[in-house]
Amino acid sequence: MQKPKYKTVSVEKLIPYARNSRTHSEAQVAKIAASIKEFGFLNPIITDGKNGIVAGHGRVMAAQKLGLKELPVIEASHLTEAQKRAYVIADNRLALDAGWDNDMLKVELRELDDRGFDLTLTGFDLTEINLLFDVDDPESDLPEQQDLKATFEVAVECEDEAQQETVFNLLTKEGYKCRILTM
Repeated sequence: MQKPKYKTVSVEKLIPYARNSRTHSEAQVAKIAASIKEFGFLNPIITDGKNGIVAGHGRVMAAQKLGLKELPVIEASHLTEAQKRAYVIADNRLALDAGWDNDMLKVELRELDDRGFDLTLTGFDLTEINLLFDVDDPESDLPEQQDLKATFEVAVECEDEAQQETVFNLLTKEGYKCRILTM
């Protein structure tokens, strides 16, 4: 296994991959920026050895929003052109296959809330947190800091997973907050 090189690179020298198929809405970039501001820049950008971004486009956009000048980078110059192109996709797609242990997630969120931590810095918005804690249940032990807000949802029926992803990408590109559900 190849050991990549670590270094820092000026944000302005990083080159986005022109054919990147992953999109980043303003809302998502704002979440990434809030995460970086709270926790620091903990997830380096992966480049191709020539400052071309292989993974981390959203983090670079968030860094620009925050006015950061240099970012930590891992050089993956050992990748072939085909591997680089495939990894641009794989890095984003593989994370989508992960799930959540909702019981454990509730425990973690409850304890963070007990410590006064802003739960939205976890990446979940208040609507998602409220749904997780089933706010319609009068016995719910929803964290106190959560304010209930009206939500408006639309269900779109798709023919297959590819069409579902296409619709999701179109809506998020337009700035709509979306989630994919399979029923």
